[in-house]
Amino acid sequence: MTTPLLELRNIETFYGPIMAIRGVSLEVNEGEIVAVLGANGAGKTTLLKTATGALDSRKGRVLLDGKEIQNRDPDWVARQGIAHVPEGREVFPFLTVEDNLAMGAYNRHDKAAVHADIETVYGYFPVLRDLRHKPAAYLSGGQQQMLAIGRGFIARPRLLLLDEPSLGLSPALCTEIFEIIGRLNREQGLTILLVEQNANAALRVSQRGYVMEVGGMVMDGPSDHLLESDDIKEFYLGKKEEGVRGRRRWKKRKTWR
Repeated sequence: MTTPLLELRNIETFYGPIMAIRGVSLEVNEGEIVAVLGANGAGKTTLLKTATGALDSRKGRVLLDGKEIQNRDPDWVARQGIAHVPEGREVFPFLTVEDNLAMGAYNRHDKAAVHADIETVYGYFPVLRDLRHKPAAYLSGGQQQMLAIGRGFIARPRLLLLDEPSLGLSPALCTEIFEIIGRLNREQGLTILLVEQNANAALRVSQRGYVMEVGGMVMDGPSDHLLESDDIKEFYLGKKEEGVRGRRRWKKRKTWR
């Protein structure tokens, strides 16, 4: 049986006395895109922060290649091959586009390969090449998102964590970003854990998905099955079933295999 690249087992994470996620488990296999869906406050960002060591879990295990990495410093986790593109992009506003990209290589010492990877990023995001000498503060929101994803790629991670890459983007830019996420997976072999509210876009680019609600996992399975789920259609795609009134709560986690 193949060991997942990343595995979370029964994670519980708190903000002070408040439990933000409870009993959360998921797996990400090498070479796939896995989506985590949920509304604001569902615990998606907390899940990513727990995986990267930015938040400590009180219970449960985080495993990379079967080895425990929970509650380690984020810098240590990054050196193990996990790169995190946070919600809100968090680019360095007064550094140029090219310097921002170079910051993604702070753990690397292969200058020629880093330069080649920057050129690869420009191939995926041609607009960044045109803006490479501009401070990141002058970029639009969509361009900053491209820059943040490119910076994550420059780290050459084994696993890239993307937190709400469509946030604040127009539908056209959202489509473009997700197309490139899919290409990075197919063409570069990049494994991606994608946290998103845009269920339609996330499930169409991913192979498997999980759904979070109020800090817990309520559904998981192949992305094509989730797209056809009545619950997903009602709650996330705006396609309410005839005869269904009000918002249902999942009582038990649903899993497709």
